[in-house]
Amino acid sequence: MERSLCRTVLIADDDEGVRTYLTQFLAQNRYEPIVAADGREAYEMALAQHPDLILLDVQMPGLDGIEVCRRLKRRSGERYTPIVLVTSLVDLGSRVAGIAAGADDFFSKPFEATELLARIRSLLTLKSAIDELEHAEAVITSLELCVEARDPYTGGHCERLSHYAVDLGKRVGLTERELRTVRLGGLLHDLGKIAVPDNILLKPGPLTDDEWLVIRRHPGRGKDLCDPLKSFGEIALIIRHHHEKWNGSGYPDGLKGEGIPINARIVGIVDAFDALRTRRSYKPSFPLEETMRILRDETEKGLWDPDLMNHFTTMTSALPGATDGI
Repeated sequence: MERSLCRTVLIADDDEGVRTYLTQFLAQNRYEPIVAADGREAYEMALAQHPDLILLDVQMPGLDGIEVCRRLKRRSGERYTPIVLVTSLVDLGSRVAGIAAGADDFFSKPFEATELLARIRSLLTLKSAIDELEHAEAVITSLELCVEARDPYTGGHCERLSHYAVDLGKRVGLTERELRTVRLGGLLHDLGKIAVPDNILLKPGPLTDDEWLVIRRHPGRGKDLCDPLKSFGEIALIIRHHHEKWNGSGYPDGLKGEGIPINARIVGIVDAFDALRTRRSYKPSFPLEETMRILRDETEKGLWDPDLMNHFTTMTSALPGATDGI
């Protein structure tokens, strides 16, 4: 049985004849059609029913198809849903506007059934691949949360770090794609600690030289776990390099200065900040003022990117609880 049997396609067109034709055509090819008569209804149905693909007429009353496409593509939950703009218009302006709105494909009336079906199948194949990648991301993220749960002192660390990393990234002008990378990098930065035994990870006292060697391997182990996922390429670099230092004294590769990816530099700074602010088995939490003094001293010693630290200092001045540790 074809996979298309369970795939839903939202048809949005103000022409009842077109809706009827497409509904019958899709049902005959074992897709599940759902229909909307105008742009606003299409937008609401897309949010409520999460179709696998959307066919949008460009010219509809209320919201036109281009505006519906633009609004849906801005939403994280619908960003990867394929949208095909269907229209009798063939002018360049409509296509340029559709591309700017994020449309995945265009199709002109009158329909050529074989071509339309081929495009739908191609887009749904791509959607299936994206869905599988999102599932893989969820599995990897769950592994990281399992690592965090092993240590009662680090609860919420990854979520906080991810939040701080995105805020700092916005301040230094990262793109939306780069912000997504630092968000996931913040969540997954210590993934490799899944390979560190509890007696080392949770040790309350100083580590031996051999135990430090085990700890220092965790960035590489984390990257190795992510390497099979091509979509994790830049995230894997954060995982491997978030313990590098501006002066080259970090690990695992001893990278220096701008040779350290900026996303990893961001995560490294916010990781150090949250570690200082959080009570651990071997130390108390530090107030915000003391934490920032330590980080500024370390920056003067060459550990952190001075420009990023300046932005981070400005950012933390607005944080609540200036004298309260976590």
